[in-house]
Amino acid sequence: MGADGVAIVWEIFKREFLKKYFPADIKNKKVIEFMELKQGKMSVAEYSAKFEALCVFSPHYN
Repeated sequence: MGADGVAIVWEIFKREFLKKYFPADIKNKKVIEFMELKQGKMSVAEYSAKFEALCVFSPHYN
């Protein structure tokens, strides 16, 4: 429920929550981190976990 007692659609809640608590500059840094991700010395399991954690920030994911 919203402050005025009206039900909020999930997409609106999600958008407003992210706008307030997850600034665009931080999101952009995560997108760059995802785009530049390399396995390097990480194990496959570590790389996979990092990939899955960062892929949600990719504009292609949503």
